[in-house]
Amino acid sequence: MRDVIIEYSVPATMRDGTVLRADVYRPTGDGSWPVLLARHPYGKDATLVLAALEPVRLARRGFIVVVQDTRGRFASEGAWEPWTFEADDGYDTVRWAASLPGSNGSVGMFGMSYFGNTQWMAALAKPPELKAIAPAFTWSEPHDGLFSRGGAVELGITVFWSLLQGLDTVQRRHADDSVAMGTALGALIHDMDTAAINGYWELPADRHPAFVRHGVQELGYERAQRDPEWTASCRVAGRHATVELPSLHRGGWYDIFSQGTLDSFMAMRAAGRPATLIVGPWSHANYSGYIGDVNFGLAAGADLLGFRGSFTDHQAQWFSRWLAHDAAPNDAVSPLPELPPVLLFVMGRNEWREEQEWPLARAVDTDLYLRADRRLSFEAPGTAEGSETYTYDPADPVPTTGGAILMTEDFRPGPVDQARVEARPDVLVFTSDPMSEDTEVTGRVRAFIHAMTDAPTTDWVVRLCDVDTNGVSWNVVDGIVRATAEAGDFTEQLVDLWSTSYVFRAGHRIRIHVTSSSFPRWDRNLNIAETAEHDSDSRRARQEVAYDAARPSRIVLPIVPAL
Repeated sequence: MRDVIIEYSVPATMRDGTVLRADVYRPTGDGSWPVLLARHPYGKDATLVLAALEPVRLARRGFIVVVQDTRGRFASEGAWEPWTFEADDGYDTVRWAASLPGSNGSVGMFGMSYFGNTQWMAALAKPPELKAIAPAFTWSEPHDGLFSRGGAVELGITVFWSLLQGLDTVQRRHADDSVAMGTALGALIHDMDTAAINGYWELPADRHPAFVRHGVQELGYERAQRDPEWTASCRVAGRHATVELPSLHRGGWYDIFSQGTLDSFMAMRAAGRPATLIVGPWSHANYSGYIGDVNFGLAAGADLLGFRGSFTDHQAQWFSRWLAHDAAPNDAVSPLPELPPVLLFVMGRNEWREEQEWPLARAVDTDLYLRADRRLSFEAPGTAEGSETYTYDPADPVPTTGGAILMTEDFRPGPVDQARVEARPDVLVFTSDPMSEDTEVTGRVRAFIHAMTDAPTTDWVVRLCDVDTNGVSWNVVDGIVRATAEAGDFTEQLVDLWSTSYVFRAGHRIRIHVTSSSFPRWDRNLNIAETAEHDSDSRRARQEVAYDAARPSRIVLPIVPAL
Protein backbone atom coordinates (compact mmCIF):
# COMPACT_ATOMS: atom_id res chain seq x y z
CA MET A 1 0.00 0.00 0.00
CA ARG A 2 1.28 3.45 -0.86
CA ASP A 3 1.90 6.44 1.36
CA VAL A 4 -0.32 9.45 0.83
CA ILE A 5 0.36 13.17 0.39
CA ILE A 6 -2.51 15.57 1.14
CA GLU A 7 -2.84 19.01 -0.45
CA TYR A 8 -5.36 21.25 1.27
CA SER A 9 -7.78 23.78 -0.25
CA VAL A 10 -6.55 23.40 -3.81
CA PRO A 11 -8.41 25.99 -5.95
CA ALA A 12 -10.47 25.25 -9.05
CA THR A 13 -11.95 28.14 -11.03
CA MET A 14 -15.44 27.68 -12.43
CA ARG A 15 -16.64 29.18 -15.72
CA ASP A 16 -18.02 32.29 -13.99
CA GLY A 17 -14.80 32.93 -12.06
CA THR A 18 -15.99 31.46 -8.75
CA VAL A 19 -13.22 29.54 -6.97
CA LEU A 20 -14.09 26.21 -5.36
CA ARG A 21 -11.59 24.49 -3.12
CA ALA A 22 -10.79 20.85 -2.55
CA ASP A 23 -8.47 18.64 -0.55
CA VAL A 24 -6.45 16.37 -2.81
CA TYR A 25 -5.10 13.02 -1.59
CA ARG A 26 -2.23 11.69 -3.71
CA PRO A 27 -0.46 8.33 -3.71
CA THR A 28 3.29 8.55 -3.60
CA GLY A 29 5.49 6.86 -6.15
CA ASP A 30 5.65 6.70 -9.91
CA GLY A 31 2.67 6.28 -12.13
CA SER A 32 -0.22 8.20 -13.55
CA TRP A 33 -3.29 7.80 -11.39
CA PRO A 34 -7.02 7.83 -12.05
CA VAL A 35 -9.00 10.44 -10.14
CA LEU A 36 -11.93 9.87 -7.78
CA LEU A 37 -13.98 13.01 -7.13
CA ALA A 38 -16.56 13.75 -4.41
CA ARG A 39 -18.40 17.09 -4.34
CA HIS A 40 -20.58 17.97 -1.36
CA PRO A 41 -21.74 20.82 0.91
CA TYR A 42 -20.86 19.32 4.30
CA GLY A 43 -17.23 20.41 4.68
CA LYS A 44 -14.43 18.69 2.80
CA ASP A 45 -12.66 17.84 6.05
CA ALA A 46 -15.75 16.89 8.10
CA THR A 47 -14.95 13.82 10.18
CA LEU A 48 -18.13 11.86 9.44
CA VAL A 49 -17.87 12.53 5.72
CA LEU A 50 -14.25 11.43 5.56
CA ALA A 51 -15.11 8.29 7.53
CA ALA A 52 -17.69 7.41 4.87
CA LEU A 53 -15.50 8.31 1.86
CA GLU A 54 -12.19 6.90 3.18
CA PRO A 55 -10.01 9.05 0.86
CA VAL A 56 -6.71 7.96 2.44
CA ARG A 57 -7.58 4.31 1.96
CA LEU A 58 -8.51 4.94 -1.67
CA ALA A 59 -5.35 6.95 -2.30
CA ARG A 60 -3.30 4.09 -0.92
CA ARG A 61 -5.08 1.89 -3.45
CA GLY A 62 -3.72 4.03 -6.30
CA PHE A 63 -6.21 6.87 -6.85
CA ILE A 64 -5.90 10.62 -6.67
CA VAL A 65 -8.88 11.47 -4.47
CA VAL A 66 -10.46 14.94 -4.63
CA VAL A 67 -12.96 16.05 -1.98
CA GLN A 68 -14.45 19.44 -2.87
CA ASP A 69 -16.64 21.94 -1.05
CA THR A 70 -19.52 22.87 -3.34
CA ARG A 71 -20.29 26.48 -4.21
CA GLY A 72 -20.90 28.76 -1.25
CA ARG A 73 -19.90 26.15 1.34
CA PHE A 74 -17.01 26.21 3.81
CA ALA A 75 -13.76 26.93 1.88
CA SER A 76 -15.43 27.56 -1.49
CA GLU A 77 -16.54 30.93 -2.82
CA GLY A 78 -19.96 31.90 -4.15
CA ALA A 79 -23.55 31.93 -2.97
CA TRP A 80 -25.02 28.77 -1.44
CA GLU A 81 -28.08 27.54 -3.31
CA PRO A 82 -28.83 23.84 -2.92
CA TRP A 83 -28.72 21.93 -6.22
CA THR A 84 -28.74 24.97 -8.54
CA PHE A 85 -25.12 25.00 -9.74
CA GLU A 86 -24.15 21.33 -9.52
CA ALA A 87 -24.38 20.47 -13.22
CA ASP A 88 -22.13 23.31 -14.43
CA ASP A 89 -19.79 23.18 -11.44
CA GLY A 90 -19.62 19.40 -11.71
CA TYR A 91 -18.68 19.60 -15.38
CA ASP A 92 -15.99 22.22 -14.73
CA THR A 93 -14.59 20.36 -11.72
CA VAL A 94 -14.32 17.04 -13.55
CA ARG A 95 -12.34 18.71 -16.32
CA TRP A 96 -10.10 20.43 -13.77
CA ALA A 97 -9.56 17.21 -11.78
CA ALA A 98 -8.60 15.31 -14.92
CA SER A 99 -5.81 17.84 -15.53
CA LEU A 100 -4.25 17.60 -12.07
CA PRO A 101 -0.54 16.67 -12.03
CA GLY A 102 -0.18 12.89 -11.96
CA SER A 103 -3.69 12.23 -13.31
CA ASN A 104 -4.15 9.67 -16.06
CA GLY A 105 -7.02 11.78 -17.41
CA SER A 106 -9.84 9.50 -16.26
CA VAL A 107 -12.24 10.62 -13.52
CA GLY A 108 -14.79 8.68 -11.48
CA MET A 109 -17.21 10.22 -9.02
CA PHE A 110 -18.36 8.68 -5.75
CA GLY A 111 -20.25 9.44 -2.55
CA MET A 112 -23.73 9.36 -1.10
CA SER A 113 -26.85 11.49 -0.71
CA TYR A 114 -26.22 15.08 -1.88
CA PHE A 115 -22.96 13.98 -3.41
CA GLY A 116 -24.69 11.06 -5.04
CA ASN A 117 -26.80 13.64 -6.82
CA THR A 118 -23.78 15.81 -7.73
CA GLN A 119 -22.53 12.77 -9.63
CA TRP A 120 -25.73 12.48 -11.62
CA MET A 121 -25.76 16.19 -12.43
CA ALA A 122 -22.16 16.11 -13.61
CA ALA A 123 -22.84 12.96 -15.64
CA LEU A 124 -25.84 14.60 -17.29
CA ALA A 125 -23.56 17.54 -18.24
CA LYS A 126 -21.22 15.03 -19.97
CA PRO A 127 -17.64 16.11 -19.23
CA PRO A 128 -15.55 13.87 -21.53
CA GLU A 129 -13.14 12.79 -18.78
CA LEU A 130 -15.89 11.35 -16.55
CA LYS A 131 -15.78 7.58 -17.04
CA ALA A 132 -17.80 6.05 -14.17
CA ILE A 133 -20.04 7.01 -11.23
CA ALA A 134 -20.92 5.34 -7.93
CA PRO A 135 -23.99 7.14 -6.52
CA ALA A 136 -25.10 5.85 -3.12
CA PHE A 137 -28.16 6.51 -0.97
CA THR A 138 -29.56 9.11 -3.34
CA TRP A 139 -32.85 9.84 -5.06
CA SER A 140 -34.05 9.68 -8.63
CA GLU A 141 -37.23 11.78 -8.51
CA PRO A 142 -37.02 14.57 -5.87
CA HIS A 143 -40.78 14.45 -5.35
CA ASP A 144 -40.48 10.80 -4.35
CA GLY A 145 -38.45 10.97 -1.17
CA LEU A 146 -36.47 14.24 -1.14
CA PHE A 147 -38.94 17.12 -1.28
CA SER A 148 -42.15 15.14 -0.90
CA ARG A 149 -43.70 11.72 -1.22
CA GLY A 150 -47.19 10.84 -2.33
CA GLY A 151 -47.97 14.56 -2.28
CA ALA A 152 -46.97 15.05 1.39
CA VAL A 153 -44.01 17.21 2.38
CA GLU A 154 -40.94 15.30 3.59
CA LEU A 155 -40.96 17.49 6.68
CA GLY A 156 -38.61 15.30 8.72
CA ILE A 157 -35.62 15.77 6.47
CA THR A 158 -36.57 19.29 5.32
CA VAL A 159 -36.44 20.92 8.76
CA PHE A 160 -33.46 18.91 10.01
CA TRP A 161 -31.31 19.28 6.88
CA SER A 162 -32.10 22.92 6.18
CA LEU A 163 -31.32 24.10 9.72
CA LEU A 164 -28.17 21.98 9.87
CA GLN A 165 -26.83 23.49 6.64
CA GLY A 166 -27.68 26.91 8.05
CA LEU A 167 -24.79 26.67 10.50
CA ASP A 168 -22.22 27.49 7.82
CA THR A 169 -24.50 30.18 6.37
CA VAL A 170 -24.80 31.93 9.74
CA GLN A 171 -21.05 31.75 10.38
CA ARG A 172 -20.30 33.29 6.98
CA ARG A 173 -22.90 36.02 7.49
CA HIS A 174 -21.39 37.12 10.81
CA ALA A 175 -17.73 36.35 10.11
CA ASP A 176 -16.71 39.88 11.19
CA ASP A 177 -18.83 40.02 14.35
CA SER A 178 -18.22 37.21 16.82
CA VAL A 179 -20.91 38.42 19.22
CA ALA A 180 -23.58 38.49 16.53
CA MET A 181 -22.37 35.11 15.29
CA GLY A 182 -22.70 33.56 18.73
CA THR A 183 -26.22 34.91 19.17
CA ALA A 184 -27.34 33.74 15.73
CA LEU A 185 -25.77 30.31 16.11
CA GLY A 186 -27.31 29.90 19.55
CA ALA A 187 -30.79 30.65 18.22
CA LEU A 188 -30.34 28.28 15.27
CA ILE A 189 -28.98 25.45 17.40
CA HIS A 190 -31.84 25.92 19.88
CA ASP A 191 -34.34 25.44 17.05
CA MET A 192 -32.48 22.31 15.94
CA ASP A 193 -32.41 20.90 19.46
CA THR A 194 -36.12 21.53 20.02
CA ALA A 195 -37.41 20.59 16.56
CA ALA A 196 -39.26 17.54 17.87
CA ILE A 197 -41.37 19.60 20.26
CA ASN A 198 -41.42 22.95 18.47
CA GLY A 199 -40.02 23.33 14.95
CA TYR A 200 -41.70 20.34 13.35
CA TRP A 201 -45.06 21.63 14.61
CA GLU A 202 -44.76 25.12 13.15
CA LEU A 203 -47.14 26.11 10.38
CA PRO A 204 -47.37 26.49 7.49
CA ALA A 205 -45.20 23.43 6.91
CA ASP A 206 -44.76 24.15 3.20
CA ARG A 207 -43.54 27.73 3.88
CA HIS A 208 -41.73 27.00 7.10
CA PRO A 209 -41.22 29.96 9.46
CA ALA A 210 -37.85 28.72 10.77
CA PHE A 211 -36.14 29.22 7.41
CA VAL A 212 -37.28 32.83 7.28
CA ARG A 213 -36.46 33.36 10.95
CA HIS A 214 -32.83 32.32 10.47
CA GLY A 215 -32.40 33.43 6.87
CA VAL A 216 -31.23 30.00 5.70
CA GLN A 217 -31.73 28.08 2.48
CA GLU A 218 -34.36 25.35 2.61
CA LEU A 219 -33.97 21.88 1.12
CA GLY A 220 -35.90 22.79 -2.01
CA TYR A 221 -39.56 21.92 -1.57
CA GLU A 222 -40.68 25.53 -1.27
CA ARG A 223 -38.65 26.65 -4.26
CA ALA A 224 -39.96 23.73 -6.31
CA GLN A 225 -43.52 24.90 -5.67
CA ARG A 226 -42.66 28.43 -6.80
CA ASP A 227 -40.58 27.33 -9.79
CA PRO A 228 -41.30 23.75 -10.94
CA GLU A 229 -38.77 24.03 -13.78
CA TRP A 230 -35.97 24.55 -11.25
CA THR A 231 -36.52 21.00 -9.92
CA ALA A 232 -34.61 19.74 -12.96
CA SER A 233 -31.44 20.88 -11.17
CA CYS A 234 -31.63 17.74 -9.00
CA ARG A 235 -34.00 15.44 -10.96
CA VAL A 236 -32.50 12.28 -12.46
CA ALA A 237 -35.74 10.45 -13.28
CA GLY A 238 -36.45 10.35 -17.00
CA ARG A 239 -32.87 11.33 -17.89
CA HIS A 240 -30.84 8.20 -17.12
CA ALA A 241 -30.62 7.10 -20.76
CA THR A 242 -28.46 10.12 -21.59
CA VAL A 243 -25.80 9.00 -19.08
CA GLU A 244 -23.54 6.71 -21.07
CA LEU A 245 -21.45 5.53 -18.14
CA PRO A 246 -21.11 2.45 -15.93
CA SER A 247 -22.64 2.94 -12.49
CA LEU A 248 -22.33 1.31 -9.07
CA HIS A 249 -25.44 1.83 -6.91
CA ARG A 250 -25.59 1.34 -3.15
CA GLY A 251 -28.69 1.69 -0.98
CA GLY A 252 -30.35 0.60 2.22
CA TRP A 253 -33.76 -0.88 2.90
CA TYR A 254 -34.28 1.73 5.63
CA ASP A 255 -32.76 4.64 3.71
CA ILE A 256 -35.00 7.61 2.96
CA PHE A 257 -33.95 7.33 -0.71
CA SER A 258 -34.11 3.54 -1.02
CA GLN A 259 -36.54 3.49 -3.94
CA GLY A 260 -34.55 6.13 -5.81
CA THR A 261 -31.47 3.89 -5.68
CA LEU A 262 -33.46 0.99 -7.13
CA ASP A 263 -35.12 3.17 -9.75
CA SER A 264 -31.78 4.51 -10.98
CA PHE A 265 -30.29 1.03 -11.22
CA MET A 266 -33.30 -0.22 -13.19
CA ALA A 267 -33.19 2.76 -15.53
CA MET A 268 -29.49 2.35 -16.25
CA ARG A 269 -29.92 -1.36 -16.96
CA ALA A 270 -32.90 -0.60 -19.19
CA ALA A 271 -30.72 1.85 -21.11
CA GLY A 272 -28.15 -0.90 -21.69
CA ARG A 273 -25.50 0.57 -19.39
CA PRO A 274 -23.27 -1.55 -17.14
CA ALA A 275 -24.78 -1.22 -13.66
CA THR A 276 -24.27 -2.94 -10.32
CA LEU A 277 -26.55 -2.79 -7.27
CA ILE A 278 -25.87 -3.42 -3.56
CA VAL A 279 -28.67 -3.04 -1.00
CA GLY A 280 -28.14 -3.76 2.68
CA PRO A 281 -30.26 -3.51 5.85
CA TRP A 282 -29.01 0.04 6.29
CA SER A 283 -30.33 3.52 6.95
CA HIS A 284 -29.03 6.75 5.43
CA ALA A 285 -26.08 6.99 7.82
CA ASN A 286 -25.81 3.56 9.43
CA TYR A 287 -24.16 0.79 7.40
CA SER A 288 -23.63 -1.68 10.24
CA GLY A 289 -25.69 -4.77 10.93
CA TYR A 290 -27.51 -3.15 13.84
CA ILE A 291 -30.28 -0.68 13.08
CA GLY A 292 -33.33 0.40 15.03
CA ASP A 293 -34.12 -2.40 17.48
CA VAL A 294 -32.83 -5.26 15.32
CA ASN A 295 -29.40 -6.85 15.00
CA PHE A 296 -29.11 -8.29 11.49
CA GLY A 297 -25.66 -9.71 12.23
CA LEU A 298 -22.05 -8.64 11.83
CA ALA A 299 -21.90 -9.86 8.23
CA ALA A 300 -24.70 -7.45 7.29
CA GLY A 301 -22.35 -4.48 7.64
CA ALA A 302 -20.75 -2.68 4.71
CA ASP A 303 -17.30 -3.62 6.04
CA LEU A 304 -17.99 -7.32 5.43
CA LEU A 305 -20.82 -7.74 2.90
CA GLY A 306 -21.25 -11.33 3.96
CA PHE A 307 -17.46 -11.85 4.12
CA ARG A 308 -17.01 -10.77 0.51
CA GLY A 309 -14.82 -7.86 1.60
CA SER A 310 -15.50 -4.24 2.48
CA PHE A 311 -17.58 -2.02 0.25
CA THR A 312 -14.71 0.50 0.00
CA ASP A 313 -12.38 -2.17 -1.40
CA HIS A 314 -15.02 -3.45 -3.80
CA GLN A 315 -15.67 0.11 -4.95
CA ALA A 316 -11.93 0.66 -5.51
CA GLN A 317 -11.67 -2.54 -7.54
CA TRP A 318 -14.77 -1.57 -9.54
CA PHE A 319 -13.34 1.86 -10.35
CA SER A 320 -10.00 0.31 -11.31
CA ARG A 321 -11.80 -1.68 -13.95
CA TRP A 322 -13.19 1.46 -15.59
CA LEU A 323 -10.51 4.04 -14.88
CA ALA A 324 -7.13 2.53 -14.20
CA HIS A 325 -6.16 0.65 -17.34
CA ASP A 326 -2.80 2.41 -17.50
CA ALA A 327 -2.17 2.69 -13.76
CA ALA A 328 0.68 0.88 -12.09
CA PRO A 329 -0.53 -2.39 -10.55
CA ASN A 330 -0.97 -2.58 -6.79
CA ASP A 331 0.63 -5.87 -5.87
CA ALA A 332 -0.15 -5.44 -2.16
CA VAL A 333 -3.90 -5.73 -2.73
CA SER A 334 -5.44 -9.13 -3.31
CA PRO A 335 -8.25 -9.08 -5.86
CA LEU A 336 -11.76 -9.58 -4.53
CA PRO A 337 -14.39 -11.75 -6.18
CA GLU A 338 -16.30 -9.79 -8.80
CA LEU A 339 -19.60 -8.38 -7.62
CA PRO A 340 -22.74 -9.90 -9.14
CA PRO A 341 -25.13 -7.55 -10.97
CA VAL A 342 -27.28 -7.44 -7.82
CA LEU A 343 -26.28 -8.15 -4.22
CA LEU A 344 -29.24 -8.05 -1.80
CA PHE A 345 -29.50 -8.52 1.92
CA VAL A 346 -32.62 -10.58 2.63
CA MET A 347 -33.94 -9.50 6.02
CA GLY A 348 -35.67 -12.00 8.25
CA ARG A 349 -33.44 -14.72 6.86
CA ASN A 350 -30.54 -12.29 7.44
CA GLU A 351 -28.31 -13.32 4.58
CA TRP A 352 -26.78 -11.81 1.47
CA ARG A 353 -27.94 -13.20 -1.86
CA GLU A 354 -26.57 -12.73 -5.34
CA GLU A 355 -29.05 -12.02 -8.13
CA GLN A 356 -28.87 -11.24 -11.82
CA GLU A 357 -31.72 -8.71 -11.94
CA TRP A 358 -33.98 -6.30 -10.11
CA PRO A 359 -36.90 -6.68 -9.77
CA LEU A 360 -36.87 -10.46 -9.55
CA ALA A 361 -38.81 -11.98 -12.44
CA ARG A 362 -39.73 -14.98 -10.27
CA ALA A 363 -41.54 -12.83 -7.68
CA VAL A 364 -45.33 -13.18 -7.93
CA ASP A 365 -47.55 -10.24 -7.02
CA THR A 366 -49.99 -11.64 -4.48
CA ASP A 367 -53.03 -9.93 -2.93
CA LEU A 368 -53.37 -9.94 0.84
CA TYR A 369 -56.81 -8.63 1.79
CA LEU A 370 -58.08 -6.60 4.73
CA ARG A 371 -60.94 -8.55 6.29
CA ALA A 372 -63.54 -8.15 9.01
CA ASP A 373 -62.44 -8.52 12.64
CA ARG A 374 -59.06 -6.92 11.82
CA ARG A 375 -57.90 -9.99 9.91
CA LEU A 376 -55.59 -10.29 6.89
CA SER A 377 -56.19 -13.09 4.43
CA PHE A 378 -55.03 -14.25 1.03
CA GLU A 379 -58.71 -15.00 0.36
CA ALA A 380 -60.88 -12.15 -0.98
CA PRO A 381 -63.59 -10.74 1.33
CA GLY A 382 -67.26 -11.62 1.08
CA THR A 383 -70.12 -9.29 0.23
CA ALA A 384 -71.15 -8.37 3.77
CA GLU A 385 -67.87 -7.71 5.56
CA GLY A 386 -68.28 -3.93 5.60
CA SER A 387 -65.93 -1.19 6.82
CA GLU A 388 -64.30 0.42 9.83
CA THR A 389 -63.94 4.04 10.96
CA TYR A 390 -61.58 6.21 12.96
CA THR A 391 -61.00 9.91 13.57
CA TYR A 392 -57.86 11.65 12.37
CA ASP A 393 -56.95 14.76 14.33
CA PRO A 394 -54.06 16.90 12.96
CA ALA A 395 -53.50 18.19 16.50
CA ASP A 396 -52.71 14.63 17.64
CA PRO A 397 -51.01 12.85 14.71
CA VAL A 398 -49.55 9.35 14.77
CA PRO A 399 -45.86 9.71 15.74
CA THR A 400 -43.17 8.57 13.33
CA THR A 401 -41.70 5.41 14.87
CA GLY A 402 -38.80 3.95 12.93
CA GLY A 403 -38.76 3.46 9.18
CA ALA A 404 -36.81 4.82 6.22
CA ILE A 405 -36.21 8.23 7.73
CA LEU A 406 -33.56 10.96 8.03
CA MET A 407 -34.54 13.30 10.87
CA THR A 408 -33.29 14.76 14.13
CA GLU A 409 -31.77 12.38 16.66
CA ASP A 410 -35.15 12.15 18.42
CA PHE A 411 -36.29 9.74 15.68
CA ARG A 412 -34.44 6.47 15.06
CA PRO A 413 -34.52 4.87 11.61
CA GLY A 414 -34.98 1.18 10.99
CA PRO A 415 -37.24 -1.53 12.43
CA VAL A 416 -38.67 -0.36 15.76
CA ASP A 417 -41.32 -1.91 18.05
CA GLN A 418 -44.69 -0.56 16.90
CA ALA A 419 -46.59 -1.13 20.14
CA ARG A 420 -47.25 2.55 20.89
CA VAL A 421 -48.49 3.13 17.35
CA GLU A 422 -50.76 0.10 17.36
CA ALA A 423 -52.32 1.10 20.69
CA ARG A 424 -53.80 4.27 19.16
CA PRO A 425 -57.49 4.46 18.19
CA ASP A 426 -56.61 6.24 14.91
CA VAL A 427 -54.57 3.29 13.59
CA LEU A 428 -56.45 0.34 12.06
CA VAL A 429 -54.42 -2.83 12.59
CA PHE A 430 -55.03 -5.96 10.49
CA THR A 431 -53.12 -9.18 11.21
CA SER A 432 -52.77 -12.50 9.38
CA ASP A 433 -52.69 -15.99 10.83
CA PRO A 434 -49.20 -17.30 11.57
CA MET A 435 -47.24 -18.19 8.44
CA SER A 436 -47.14 -21.94 7.90
CA GLU A 437 -43.79 -21.61 6.14
CA ASP A 438 -41.18 -18.95 5.46
CA THR A 439 -42.68 -16.35 3.12
CA GLU A 440 -40.30 -14.10 1.20
CA VAL A 441 -41.41 -10.67 -0.02
CA THR A 442 -38.82 -9.16 -2.38
CA GLY A 443 -39.80 -6.29 -4.64
CA ARG A 444 -42.12 -3.30 -4.68
CA VAL A 445 -45.06 -3.31 -2.28
CA ARG A 446 -48.29 -1.45 -3.04
CA ALA A 447 -51.61 -1.08 -1.27
CA PHE A 448 -55.05 -0.36 -2.72
CA ILE A 449 -57.29 1.05 -0.02
CA HIS A 450 -60.99 1.80 -0.54
CA ALA A 451 -61.51 4.75 1.73
CA MET A 452 -63.80 7.67 2.48
CA THR A 453 -63.36 10.90 4.42
CA ASP A 454 -65.65 13.77 5.36
CA ALA A 455 -62.80 16.24 4.69
CA PRO A 456 -61.98 17.86 1.33
CA THR A 457 -58.44 16.49 1.53
CA THR A 458 -56.72 13.98 3.79
CA ASP A 459 -53.82 11.50 3.89
CA TRP A 460 -53.72 7.72 3.85
CA VAL A 461 -50.71 5.93 5.34
CA VAL A 462 -50.18 2.16 5.01
CA ARG A 463 -47.45 0.23 6.81
CA LEU A 464 -46.32 -3.39 6.46
CA CYS A 465 -45.08 -5.06 9.66
CA ASP A 466 -43.69 -8.40 10.82
CA VAL A 467 -45.09 -9.78 14.09
CA ASP A 468 -42.65 -12.22 15.67
CA THR A 469 -43.48 -15.23 17.85
CA ASN A 470 -43.28 -13.02 20.97
CA GLY A 471 -45.94 -10.71 19.56
CA VAL A 472 -43.56 -7.82 18.85
CA SER A 473 -44.46 -5.91 15.67
CA TRP A 474 -41.59 -4.57 13.54
CA ASN A 475 -42.12 -2.08 10.71
CA VAL A 476 -40.85 -3.18 7.29
CA VAL A 477 -42.01 -0.56 4.73
CA ASP A 478 -44.63 2.16 4.57
CA GLY A 479 -45.99 4.86 2.29
CA ILE A 480 -48.35 7.80 2.07
CA VAL A 481 -50.72 9.40 -0.42
CA ARG A 482 -52.33 12.82 -0.12
CA ALA A 483 -55.84 12.49 -1.48
CA THR A 484 -58.44 14.96 -2.66
CA ALA A 485 -61.97 13.67 -3.23
CA GLU A 486 -65.58 14.58 -2.76
CA ALA A 487 -66.33 14.29 0.94
CA GLY A 488 -68.45 11.23 1.64
CA ASP A 489 -67.42 9.29 -1.49
CA PHE A 490 -65.44 6.04 -1.39
CA THR A 491 -62.36 6.12 -3.64
CA GLU A 492 -59.62 3.59 -4.24
CA GLN A 493 -56.33 5.03 -3.01
CA LEU A 494 -53.03 3.65 -4.31
CA VAL A 495 -50.30 3.83 -1.66
CA ASP A 496 -46.75 3.05 -2.80
CA LEU A 497 -44.80 1.46 0.07
CA TRP A 498 -41.59 1.24 -2.03
CA SER A 499 -39.51 -1.94 -1.96
CA THR A 500 -38.02 -4.45 0.42
CA SER A 501 -36.52 -7.91 0.69
CA TYR A 502 -37.94 -9.57 3.78
CA VAL A 503 -38.74 -13.09 4.91
CA PHE A 504 -41.70 -13.53 7.24
CA ARG A 505 -40.56 -16.63 9.08
CA ALA A 506 -42.80 -19.59 9.80
CA GLY A 507 -44.85 -18.79 12.90
CA HIS A 508 -44.64 -15.03 12.29
CA ARG A 509 -47.65 -13.01 11.23
CA ILE A 510 -48.01 -10.24 8.65
CA ARG A 511 -49.57 -7.03 9.89
CA ILE A 512 -50.89 -3.94 8.11
CA HIS A 513 -51.52 -0.48 9.57
CA VAL A 514 -53.95 1.92 7.93
CA THR A 515 -53.95 5.45 9.32
CA SER A 516 -53.68 9.08 8.21
CA SER A 517 -50.37 10.40 9.52
CA SER A 518 -46.76 9.64 10.37
CA PHE A 519 -45.56 12.87 11.91
CA PRO A 520 -43.15 14.55 11.68
CA ARG A 521 -41.67 12.42 8.93
CA TRP A 522 -44.48 13.74 6.70
CA ASP A 523 -46.28 17.01 7.31
CA ARG A 524 -49.77 16.84 8.77
CA ASN A 525 -52.68 17.11 6.40
CA LEU A 526 -54.86 19.77 8.03
CA ASN A 527 -57.97 18.34 6.34
CA ILE A 528 -58.96 21.67 4.82
CA ALA A 529 -58.89 23.23 1.38
CA GLU A 530 -55.82 25.28 2.17
CA THR A 531 -55.54 28.96 1.31
CA ALA A 532 -52.82 31.47 2.07
CA GLU A 533 -55.17 33.26 4.46
CA HIS A 534 -56.00 30.11 6.42
CA ASP A 535 -52.76 28.14 6.27
CA SER A 536 -52.83 27.30 9.98
CA ASP A 537 -56.48 26.21 10.22
CA SER A 538 -57.28 22.56 10.69
CA ARG A 539 -60.16 20.22 11.45
CA ARG A 540 -60.71 16.61 12.42
CA ALA A 541 -61.66 14.10 9.76
CA ARG A 542 -63.87 11.03 10.03
CA GLN A 543 -62.14 8.29 8.05
CA GLU A 544 -63.67 5.04 6.84
CA VAL A 545 -61.91 2.06 5.26
CA ALA A 546 -63.93 -0.61 3.45
CA TYR A 547 -63.16 -4.29 3.02
CA ASP A 548 -65.90 -6.16 1.18
CA ALA A 549 -66.33 -7.82 -2.22
CA ALA A 550 -67.26 -4.55 -3.93
CA ARG A 551 -64.48 -2.58 -2.19
CA PRO A 552 -61.61 -5.01 -1.61
CA SER A 553 -58.87 -3.12 0.25
CA ARG A 554 -55.63 -5.05 -0.11
CA ILE A 555 -51.86 -4.96 -0.10
CA VAL A 556 -49.95 -6.49 -3.01
CA LEU A 557 -46.86 -8.44 -1.96
CA PRO A 558 -44.20 -9.65 -4.44
CA ILE A 559 -43.79 -13.14 -3.02
CA VAL A 560 -40.77 -15.17 -4.10
CA PRO A 561 -41.56 -18.90 -4.35
CA ALA A 562 -39.37 -21.20 -2.28
CA LEU A 563 -36.72 -22.99 -4.33
